[in-house]
Amino acid sequence: MADDQSPEPPWTILKILRWTTNYFDDRGIDSARLDAELLLAEVLNLERIELYTQFNRPLVEDELAAFRALIKRRANREPTAYIIGHRHFWEFELKVDSRVLIPRPDTETLIRATLERLDEDSAERLVDIGTGSGAIALTLASERSQLQIAATDDSGDALDVATANAQALSLEERISFFKGDLLDALPDEWLPLDFIISNPPYIAESEREDLQPEVRDFEPADALFAGADGLDVIRRLVADARGALRPGGQLLFEIGYQQGEAVADLLATYDYDEIELLKDYGDRDRVAAARKPDD
Repeated sequence: MADDQSPEPPWTILKILRWTTNYFDDRGIDSARLDAELLLAEVLNLERIELYTQFNRPLVEDELAAFRALIKRRANREPTAYIIGHRHFWEFELKVDSRVLIPRPDTETLIRATLERLDEDSAERLVDIGTGSGAIALTLASERSQLQIAATDDSGDALDVATANAQALSLEERISFFKGDLLDALPDEWLPLDFIISNPPYIAESEREDLQPEVRDFEPADALFAGADGLDVIRRLVADARGALRPGGQLLFEIGYQQGEAVADLLATYDYDEIELLKDYGDRDRVAAARKPDD
């Protein structure tokens, strides 16, 4: 497209996908082919599968110009989800931008663990702490129609994104959104809680330079980093949840894959029962679960 090794026009869908994949590969982008397909599908307003049924379709100049602009952004390591403005999660397409973390498949471990602990007709009271895009709260609302759900975040910008996603999915009547720090955001009438769920910041500051540029340079730092060992927010959450849960209430939250032992010890320090560490799709510790003892 702008390279001495570019093939001759016309630029068909197949030709441009091959060129873009090689271009991204050369720049160290792991998901080169997938990203090329997502960006091109966005420009052409097609589903990804439709690219394969129209391989020989040539692009017109306006389409090429729009695609070049997206290629440049991705080559600078801006996340594809931010470029196209949405990310698939569970069964949804969620709006995402630089105000919120991009939902990841690992978080499905947290959701599945929560659903396993909820009856189909559960009307229990649950809060999603640090909701971001709303991915966790929205998924639980869609799967358990009677569940009472609150979602909090200390970022008003993040809550704007979450609210927009709730409206787009017609779930805005199912979730109450509150701005504030962890459990302090909740009005007293929501207490005590049956479930506290969270995907908190848990990356250590020392790991910052080891992260991919897509994460380190573009996603909101406040939603990623939590002190020297990554546990600053988790310590507060574990302590505060002890007083906010009803007897027998449950706390589940995402953790870093190397934090399992430290988090289990922390939960034991606060006298939680039934402490579990649950594995993600890569067989790594990803979720901590515990129960407040009965009186």
